[in-house]
Amino acid sequence: MRVNGTVARGYEQVRREFAAVVAAEPDPGAQLAVHVDGRLVVDLWAGDGVTGDSLHGLYSSAKGAAHLVVALLAQDGVLDLDERVARYWPEFAAEGKDRLTLRELLAHRSGVIGVDGGLTVAELADDRLLAARLAGQRPFWEPGTAYGYHAFVIGALTGEVVRRATGRSIQELYEERVRAPYGLDFYLGLPAEQEGRYVPVRPSLADRPQPDPRSLTGIAFNVPTDLVAFANTRAVRALGPASSGSVGNARGLSGMYAAALDLLRPATVAEFAEVRWRGTDLVTGERDHFALGFEAQGVRYPFLGADAFGHSGAVGAQAFADPRSGIAYGYTRRRFPDAGGGGAPENDRLAAAVVRAAAENRDGGDEKPLLAG
Repeated sequence: MRVNGTVARGYEQVRREFAAVVAAEPDPGAQLAVHVDGRLVVDLWAGDGVTGDSLHGLYSSAKGAAHLVVALLAQDGVLDLDERVARYWPEFAAEGKDRLTLRELLAHRSGVIGVDGGLTVAELADDRLLAARLAGQRPFWEPGTAYGYHAFVIGALTGEVVRRATGRSIQELYEERVRAPYGLDFYLGLPAEQEGRYVPVRPSLADRPQPDPRSLTGIAFNVPTDLVAFANTRAVRALGPASSGSVGNARGLSGMYAAALDLLRPATVAEFAEVRWRGTDLVTGERDHFALGFEAQGVRYPFLGADAFGHSGAVGAQAFADPRSGIAYGYTRRRFPDAGGGGAPENDRLAAAVVRAAAENRDGGDEKPLLAG
């Protein structure tokens, strides 16, 4: 399998790891991009029909964009993390949710992981419809006492707080403050004129068992929603739900996290990257899963700094910023991995190779990328 694209001098080992990853795939289709201190040092892709410009359905990678907007609003003083959600959004106070703070909501502690009877695809695709359903929903555990991944709904919940505080949607603010200024190929709402670059998501080659729809996992993932069909639906891509509807490529992902390191002050990064509530995620079973809005990537990948922050996507995508090293990382796949959720297993070896190369090249390196294929 031919690997296309470029790497900067000193990052050849990253190209070799990427080549090994795609060679092991029976139906490869992937992209890897890395910025270090704002400079693109890795830009690779492989697979029939996949280019560096191809756009993929990246699911929960959307949560990184959404919560970058929340972090910016908190940094600006527009949002108070310790204010009650109901202070911004009075309807949310129903069913014992009146004392939940925005900080607790961002840490996936609300207990409102879905709704009784489940949600339609039309509701999952539209954050306004979703928020209206969630406002009156009873929580599935006492708010603030535990945490669990709000897979399909966290963006609508935090997005409604943003809407009430600013009069604007997360999607609008992301476009104006992040995507357009930095020219990113990562969208919350894919314009119709970009549809020609979209590469449809493909299902896993292995049978993946579904959780019991009555379990917390089943409720959070709205089982039996067809995730492949969800991303491949134009209405979902057009609306860009802030939990699950991102579309982009590896350059766009890494570029967004490079922008995050540029836009966020160190104190804001420290606030949003710290794991304040430790324990086991009631939905995924992961330990110490969340900081505020972002996944705690330093827990997932111990070779990163403790304040590394980012978010994965269901198709195996992964992305993060590591302030300690200046790395911004983005990886995409077009096919669901055969096992696991979130960032696919190959991210462990790819991200480790990136960190090693960055450490070895901290004091310089050729500014001119090298041909990588």
